[in-house]
Amino acid sequence: MKNNSSKKEQLKDYLIDNDEKILTTNDGVPIHDNNNTLKVGQRGPSLQQDHIFFDKLLHFDRERIPERVVHARGSGAHGIFEMKEDISEFTCAKFLQKGVKTDVFTRFSTVAGFKGSTDLARDVRGFSVKFYTEDGNYDLVGNNIPVFFIQDAINFPDLIHSVKPEPNNEYPQAASAHNTFWDFVSLMPESAHMVMWAMSDRALPRSFRMMEGFGVHTFKLINNKGKATFVKFHWKPKLGVHSVAWDEAQKISGYNSDFHRQDLYEAIENGDFPQWDLGLQLIAEEDEFKFSFDILDPTKLIPEELVPVKIVGTMTLNRNPENFFSETEQAAFDPGRLVPGIDITDDPLLQGRVFSYMDTQNYRLGSNFHEIPINRPINGKHNNQKDGKSRMDILKGNVSYFPNSQAGGCPYHAMLKGENGFESHAQKVNAHKLRQRSISFADHFTQARLFFHSQPKTGQQHIIDAYSFELSKVKDPVIRKRELAILNQIDSDLAKKVGKNLNIEPPKELDELTLKFARQIWSQYPIKVKKPEVEKSKSLGMDLPDAKGTIATRKVAILVADGVVKKSVDTIKIILEKEGAQAVIISTKVGPLIYEDGSHEEIQHSYLTDASVLYDAFYTPSGKNVDTLLDNADYLQFINEGFKHCKALAFAEGTEKLVEKSLIKKDCGVVFEKGNKNWTLQFIDIMKQHRVWDIEMDRKVPA
Repeated sequence: MKNNSSKKEQLKDYLIDNDEKILTTNDGVPIHDNNNTLKVGQRGPSLQQDHIFFDKLLHFDRERIPERVVHARGSGAHGIFEMKEDISEFTCAKFLQKGVKTDVFTRFSTVAGFKGSTDLARDVRGFSVKFYTEDGNYDLVGNNIPVFFIQDAINFPDLIHSVKPEPNNEYPQAASAHNTFWDFVSLMPESAHMVMWAMSDRALPRSFRMMEGFGVHTFKLINNKGKATFVKFHWKPKLGVHSVAWDEAQKISGYNSDFHRQDLYEAIENGDFPQWDLGLQLIAEEDEFKFSFDILDPTKLIPEELVPVKIVGTMTLNRNPENFFSETEQAAFDPGRLVPGIDITDDPLLQGRVFSYMDTQNYRLGSNFHEIPINRPINGKHNNQKDGKSRMDILKGNVSYFPNSQAGGCPYHAMLKGENGFESHAQKVNAHKLRQRSISFADHFTQARLFFHSQPKTGQQHIIDAYSFELSKVKDPVIRKRELAILNQIDSDLAKKVGKNLNIEPPKELDELTLKFARQIWSQYPIKVKKPEVEKSKSLGMDLPDAKGTIATRKVAILVADGVVKKSVDTIKIILEKEGAQAVIISTKVGPLIYEDGSHEEIQHSYLTDASVLYDAFYTPSGKNVDTLLDNADYLQFINEGFKHCKALAFAEGTEKLVEKSLIKKDCGVVFEKGNKNWTLQFIDIMKQHRVWDIEMDRKVPA
C-alpha cells in the first residue's frame, strides 16, 4: 500500500498555481475580456456564438448535484392569481386580461446557502412564480430586492463562487461575511447598490409572507398590434414589509432554522392565506432613454416617484404541496419561459439567465423536466420530441421531426390556423459585434446613495451595523479598506461610521486595483454622472411607523405559570384573535396548566422549548403566577430579549414588580393595564407598527 507522502506526490501534477497567469478558457485559450458577453453593440442582444460565455456557464450550472447551485433552500405553495385591471392596450397575454384567474406555484428561497442551511441567513430571497396559463407556462423569476449585484451574466459564476463557502475549507455556510465575497464586490463597483440592499433589513425578512417581490429586470409587454411597452414587475404583500433584527436572526437560526418554511406552511394550513398585489411600472418605448439611468441596467431601479406602480391583480397562496420533493424541489423556473404578450429585453444579465436557467434544469432534472407534474403546462404540450432522459409521455407514430407529411404535418404552426403563437418583439438591431458595455451602465453610486438616504435613521444604523459586522469578519485589511473606499463614494458619513468600527480611515478615492478592473470595462472611469431625478424615495423604506398596519397572523406570547387568572388570559386571547393574531400560551412546562380557579388547560409551549425571538409581542397576565415568574430566569430572559428587539410588551394589573426586576424601561412600547382603560388598543396599535425601531438605542440591554 502506498503511504500518504507518495499519494501527495501523485497529486502534485494536478496542483495549479494561478499566480501571474493569464486568464484562459478550460481549453487554455487566453481570455481578452471576462466582464462582458458578446453583444450586438454596447446595448444590443447577446449572441449565441459566445462560446466563452457558454463554456463558463455550462461548467457553473453543473457544479452541484442534485441540489440547485443557487436558491437551493426554498419553500413553495400553490395558489391563484386574479387579474383585476384592464391592461389590454399594453399586452395580449391572456392571463393578464381583466377577470382571468390563473393557477400559480410560488417558490421562495435563500440564494447562497446549501439545501440544509438556515432560513434566517443575511441573504437575498428568491421570489419566483410559475403561472399555468392557457397559452402555456410563464415564469416570473425574481427576488425580494429589485436590483442585482452584477450587470452582465458572464460574471454570475464569479459572484456565486465568491459568496459560497471558501473552496479550501468549505466555510462559512450561507454567509457573505468572509474574505472572498468582499474581495469580489470591492473590486466590482457595480455591486455597490445591491450590497447596500443586502446590508439592510430587506435581507432579514420576518416572513416570506411579509416580503416584496420584484422581477428585477426590465421586460417588455407586447399588445395585439405588436407594440412594446417596457415593464417592471412588483409584488406588494398585503401584510406589509417587515424584518427581524440581526441579533434576532442569528438566534432564530439556532432555535428554529426552518422558521420561514414553517411560518408559510402553518399560515396556509390555518387558512391565513398570504396575498400579494401585482404591480407594474410601465414605460413607453419612446421613453427608453428618458432617465438619468439606463432602464436595462439590472443594478438600477426606477423610483416610484418617476413611474408609479399600477396595481393590476392579486395572488393568493392557498394550498401547501402534498409532497415537498415532488413539487417544491422539482419545480423548474426559467425566465425564458415566456408566453405571447411578454418578451425579454437586451439587459445582458437577463439575456444570460435565459440560457443558464434552462441549461440548469436540463442538467438537474433531465431533458424532460417539463413532464414532471409540477412543471407540466395545463394546456398540454405537443411537439415531435420523443426521446431523452426520464421520458414520461408516450407519443404515438413514426414521426419525430418537422416538417413532415407522415403525420399530416402535425403538430402545426399556430399561424397556419390563424392562432397566436409566441413571437419575439420586432426590434431593429444594427451594430458591431463586440465585447463592451454601454457607458450608460457606469454610474454605480447614485442609486446606492438614494437607497441609503431613503432609509429612516434606524434603518441607516442597521446598515452601518451590518457593514461593520461583515467587514469585521474579513481577515484581509486591504479588502476592508477597499470596501470603505466604495462606501465613501456613496456617503462619507456612512464610510466614517463603518470605518470607526474597523479602526480604518476610509480612503477618499477608489483603490487602484478596483479602478484597474473598472477601466477594463470603461476606459474612462469613473465617469461624470447625471443629476438624479430623485434624492429620496419613500417606496425604498419599509413600512413607516405611522402607516396603517395589521397584526393578522402575528404570534403573541402569553407568558404564564401555574396560578394565573384564567379571565386575564382569555380576555387578551379573544381580543388578539379578533384582530387575526395568534395567541400562544407559554408556561414553565408543557402539559396541564393549572389556573387560579383550579381549572386546567393543556399547554404545548414552555420557556424550555420556545424563545422570545420566535414571537412578535408579549403579554403577562395577572394572578398568583407572578411570584413564580419573579424567580424564573427563563421568563425574565423572554421579556428582556423582547424588549431589546423593540417588540411590544403588555403587563396586566398586578404584574408591575416583574418589570421592576427586569431590565425593561417604561417607554412607548411597553403598556400597563393598571389605570389604563385603553391598554389593549394601545398594545395592538404598537404591534401594528411591527417594532418600535425609533427607540432601539434606548433599549440596548443584555439579553
